[in-house]
Amino acid sequence: MTEKYWLAVQYPLKSAKGSQRDNWLRDKVMEYLEISLADANLGYVDGFDMGKCISDPNKCALNIFCVITEEERSIALVKRVLRESRLDYTRIQIATMPHGKEDETYTLKYAHKKGVTDFSL
Repeated sequence: MTEKYWLAVQYPLKSAKGSQRDNWLRDKVMEYLEISLADANLGYVDGFDMGKCISDPNKCALNIFCVITEEERSIALVKRVLRESRLDYTRIQIATMPHGKEDETYTLKYAHKKGVTDFSL
């Protein structure tokens, strides 16, 4: 059986509800990732949440969740798709954790800013 992972793509937001553009971005990112992950046979988009961060209620974020099979290939694919599609690639953080082990925490795999080392929902 192939090991699965949760992959989270996180965008910072200015408000808990997000703007009209944030909603457009959410829809486009989910659409592009669903197609790309399926075409590469790497996984699927499982959903999203948008609002205040659990770890810091003063910050807001859009989190898009995917279930993937090959961690490194999937991360590279997500980065490429968001960069080539110009879907605010310069604002993202990507993190993963083993699927089915929700007691674990996400591990940051990519951050748009240098020096960022931790990730939280």
